[in-house]
Amino acid sequence: MSGVLGTNIVTQVALIVRDIEATKQKYAEFFGVEAPPTVTGGNYEVSGTTYMGNPAPRAGAKLAFFKVGPNLSLELIEPNGEQSTWQDFLDANGEGLHHIAFNVKGMDEKLEACEKLGMITTQRGKYGDASGEYAYLDATKDLKLFVELLENYN
Repeated sequence: MSGVLGTNIVTQVALIVRDIEATKQKYAEFFGVEAPPTVTGGNYEVSGTTYMGNPAPRAGAKLAFFKVGPNLSLELIEPNGEQSTWQDFLDANGEGLHHIAFNVKGMDEKLEACEKLGMITTQRGKYGDASGEYAYLDATKDLKLFVELLENYN
């Protein structure tokens, strides 16, 4: 597989929402499934979240994940009001499609390749359980949305 990421398989589609509890209930009804649990991204001591290259210990969100295909999830994100890529999106655009995500190997290399294409890394950190890491790239100029890279350590 060629291309910048070495994959074209989307593993996640994510929406920014104002009220995760109400929105996940509507999706559960729509899909005919039980609503998933609401989780947080973990605490800063584990995640080490950075926003625009600077430590962002207060950036956070409530998250809920629906499995919508064998390898695809729908993520709902309710930002906590602190500065983050999620809150910036909500403030600027309201609710809606934020990003598509891809599983990658070699996060630093993939970020560098994306940045060479003009994408800007806005936020990065480890998963709440430290089993991997994520990074958001602002690709709105060319791709019209954010791209998230996910690297699982196991």
